Amino acid sequence: MISKLHYITQDIEGASHVQLVEDACKAGVYWVQLRLKNTSYEDWKTIAEKALAICKKYNAKLIINDNVALAKEIGADGVHVGKQDMPVSKAKEILGPDFIIGGTANTFEDVKLHAKSGADYIGLGPFRFTTTKDKLSPILGLEGYKAIVDRCKQENIVVPIIAIGGITEADVEDLSATGIYGVAVASAITHAENKKEMVKKFIKHLEYDTLKIK
Repeated sequence: MISKLHYITQDIEGASHVQLVEDACKAGVYWVQLRLKNTSYEDWKTIAEKALAICKKYNAKLIINDNVALAKEIGADGVHVGKQDMPVSKAKEILGPDFIIGGTANTFEDVKLHAKSGADYIGLGPFRFTTTKDKLSPILGLEGYKAIVDRCKQENIVVPIIAIGGITEADVEDLSATGIYGVAVASAITHAENKKEMVKKFIKHLEYDTLKIK
């Protein structure tokens, strides 16, 4: 089951990625994507192993960003591959059927390719400008999401689509109305004064809006 709320770690002063994972899990997040930049394999492995232990303690899923070899080595729950990284089909070939595999998309063609390759979910974005992502793809906005989701319906593509890119709690209702499955956030939870309350708000919006759409 793919969570409707994905939390993505980020580089910030005063907190390690391991601490961010712990804080998010304590706050009620059940799906964590570990995203590190400019980190050696060994350092990344050390951090990932600690993050995995935390996620297991809280019964959360750990997804490794853009590092298939590491996800396999430590036994993470899955991996998320970017547009410029390994194709979903290749990741599936290496990891097999027991790993969750997500892919990044910016266009309907990206979504269609990932779906055909067997992606378990698709991170579609960005919704708006965000500083947490290098080499940002064109901004989609609400109309972009709606257009892509509508085309997916027309072509019977049913893979869960996760909106990503500068999303705040206030955006969830409008995003859900486009037909997306869920959202992925970083700063909205990382920088929240009360992370537990913020997670509750996101989950409440996502569950309510899903029921409303149906």
